[in-house]
Amino acid sequence: MKVIIGLGNPGKEYENTRHNIGFKVIEYINKEYGGEFILDKKTNSEISEVKMGGKKVLLAKPQTFMNKSGEAVKGLAKSLKFKVSNLVIIHDDLDIPFGRTKISFGRSSAGHKGVESVIKALKTDKFNRLRIGTFNQQIVKIRKIKDKRKKLSEMSKFVVGPFGSSEKPKLDKLIKEAAEKIKSFL
Repeated sequence: MKVIIGLGNPGKEYENTRHNIGFKVIEYINKEYGGEFILDKKTNSEISEVKMGGKKVLLAKPQTFMNKSGEAVKGLAKSLKFKVSNLVIIHDDLDIPFGRTKISFGRSSAGHKGVESVIKALKTDKFNRLRIGTFNQQIVKIRKIKDKRKKLSEMSKFVVGPFGSSEKPKLDKLIKEAAEKIKSFL
């Protein structure tokens, strides 16, 4: 069984933020394939089982905050006893332009705290990732800030901020395209 985990932050206030694009893709797949999320307290994740292309797929949204995603992923791995090679993590990526996606395997977190947490918890980076671009010109400006604290603060505001007005009309298409790419992992 494939396990597809979308990273994000729980709570209404984070629902439509850049950091929650992993949740949005998982929710889209779940709706398309008629799944229903239930809260699994043991793994601290909302989970759903769907059939995609005739194969059983478990969808999960960790209910830990992004930087602690590894705790939930480790709990899921322990509970479901899946091979890490059957795992796909979906997350936002500040190094990829908005509207683009990238598939990767066995790569470092590149500073993404959620992915870093997963790698640390699983003690490996040998899993698939679908990286969804959230980079825009605002990041260019933030990266030029000299004061380290201010730069970090602005970066945090950006990732937990909503998509911009020019991005919102393209968001549904991006989510749908990302969901289609998930089929390549099945």
